[in-house]
Amino acid sequence: MSEATISSKGQITIPAAVRSALKLKAGTRVRFLQEEDGRFSLVPVTSSILAMKGIVPKLNRPVSLEEMDDAIAEGAIERFKAAR
Repeated sequence: MSEATISSKGQITIPAAVRSALKLKAGTRVRFLQEEDGRFSLVPVTSSILAMKGIVPKLNRPVSLEEMDDAIAEGAIERFKAAR
C-alpha cells in the first residue's frame, strides 16, 4: 500500500508505484471522483478512453432505457438544486 503526506499547502507527491500503475507523467491532469461510500478515486483526465475501462462496475442485470432516462433526470434535478 502506498502513502503520501499532505504539505502545509495541501499538496502531495503521488508515489512512484501509483504513478506507474496509472501511467501518470509530468503534466498529466487528474480528476478526483467521489464514490457513493465517500471514498475518492483519482482518474487521469488526459488518458485514452480505453484506460477508463473497468472503472464503473458492471450491474447484475440489464438496465432499461426508461431507467437510464430516470437516472439522467434525477441527476439533472440534483445539479439544478446544487447550483441554486
